[in-house]
Parts: sequence; structure tokens; C-alpha cells
Amino acid sequence: MIFVTLGSQKFQFDRLLKEIDRLCECGIIKEKVYAQTGESNYEPINYEYRKFMDRKEFQKYMDECETVITHGGTGAIITAIKKGKKVIAVPRLAKYGEHVDDHQIQIIRQFDEMNLIMPCYDVETIEKSLSKIKNHTFARYQSNTNKIIEDLKKYLTECGL
Repeated sequence: MIFVTLGSQKFQFDRLLKEIDRLCECGIIKEKVYAQTGESNYEPINYEYRKFMDRKEFQKYMDECETVITHGGTGAIITAIKKGKKVIAVPRLAKYGEHVDDHQIQIIRQFDEMNLIMPCYDVETIEKSLSKIKNHTFARYQSNTNKIIEDLKKYLTECGL
């Protein structure tokens, strides 16, 4: 199953939903698709969706899917890669009214440089990304939270605090 998650911010991402719908209609996407569409206006025809879901329902779809298609938000990306999902991330762009600026491009680049996700900078190339992701081996996500805590403890100890 492919899980599409677009977050809960006040911005639409109709371009992505429409392209996934087209790929389902053409039979290019053969897997079941379920989407959390957020504030988007577009209502998919060829796959199931909900605008918003509670945490339990979100986790259910995240657990059941093999692939996650998401916007370039760090929360959505990290949630998926922590669960070992294959992730295709597509940036929301300001010129389409999908965000206030294009910072998601930089976020996606950083995750791509670490080989944690498959970037898709142009919605019209998502078919190519779906094909490439099937045989791609990603790096494992490793949180650095514990290292940061240890470094802070060491620093505080050295400072006599």
C-alpha cells in the first residue's frame, strides 16, 4: 500500500493529489493508495482519502504501508523513515500557493544527501520516483538525540553545573 500524507497545515497540495490520481487511473500505480489530504481542495477519484485523521488512524496507515509519499515536512519524513518506510518527498512550492516559501526544497535535499528518501522535485516525475524507489537501498535513520543529550551532560559537568 502507498500512504500519501500531506500534513495538517493551512496549505493545499492539489498538484500532487491530482498526479497520483492520474497515475492510479492509468494503471501505472497498481497498489492500493490511501491519502490524508489535509487542507487540499482536490478530492481524489481513484483512491480513498480523508482530510484529517487522528493519531491512531494515522499510525495504522503508516504501519500498514510500504511506501509513503509526502510533502517536504520534517515531521512526516522522520516519522516514516523511523518506521523503515520507503519515502518519496515532494516539496510544496510558493508559486502554487502551497507554502509561504520554498524551504521544503532544502529539507528534501538534506534528507536525500543522507540517502534517507527519494526526492521528487517535480510532481510530473513522480512516476519515475515510484519506479526508482522499488530497487533503491536507503541508509538507516539514526537519531542523534542521545548524542546531543550526552554532549550537554558532558559540557555541564565540565562547567561544574
